[in-house]
Amino acid sequence: MADLTLLTNKIFLNAALPLVKVIANDVPSLAKKFKNVHAVIQVSALDSSMPAGKAATHFVVNAGEWQVHADKVSSRVHVELQFKSREAMNAFFKGKISPATLPKMIGVTKNLKAFVAFMSVLLKMSSLLGSTQPPETVEEKRLLVKCFFYLLSNGISQLNKNGHEAVHNWALKSPDRVYAWAVDGEPEVSAYLRVRAGKTKAGRGEYKRSMPFFKMRFDSLDSALGILLSIDDMLESTRSGKLIMDGAPEFGAQIGEFMLLVGELAK
Repeated sequence: MADLTLLTNKIFLNAALPLVKVIANDVPSLAKKFKNVHAVIQVSALDSSMPAGKAATHFVVNAGEWQVHADKVSSRVHVELQFKSREAMNAFFKGKISPATLPKMIGVTKNLKAFVAFMSVLLKMSSLLGSTQPPETVEEKRLLVKCFFYLLSNGISQLNKNGHEAVHNWALKSPDRVYAWAVDGEPEVSAYLRVRAGKTKAGRGEYKRSMPFFKMRFDSLDSALGILLSIDDMLESTRSGKLIMDGAPEFGAQIGEFMLLVGELAK
């Protein structure tokens, strides 16, 4: 069994932190903050076993245009949030904030505008992913569901790539199949996971090369949030038509278990 600390950290580096770009682009008030920002911004955790002495995800931001480099360390950064360990980073993003988990802030004085803008997005991401009730506006609901779909598809892929026994065994036995998440009438709110002979690849948006082998489809954003926020019962949602399983039910149960795994590690 892979180390839970490493698995959790891989989910944060590869699945959660890339959501910063999504949120910064989708929320107009946050997008404005990056209009004149040109910076490389990095979130890292010290780890002596790594070649660079740390693990990190960094972003190259040029006037609102984002490049995300997940799980890659940059040696040329303007702003960096550096955690003293993977454990400290995990605890921080799980909301366990204390002097022991706070990151070292590097480059803030010289790049205050970039730092403030980035922290605004991080706080927004924390607020969204920590939600216990649906947001009030349609725009916020759409953004939250989109973020959850991206987090779950990428998170399951990361569990496979980093040796989670159950997920990896499932992937090893799988022929070429695509699993998808979608909301009726919301084509932009969708994600997928392609699985083939032990390899997985997560994608955003609709998978258009072929019909997904299995799709977890919701009749509305509210129905999706009912399941994603653990407010509604999955069986009852299925019976009432809020949740539609396009494919064999046993595959829905399997994907549901892996969704829970990601949720448990990320929260």
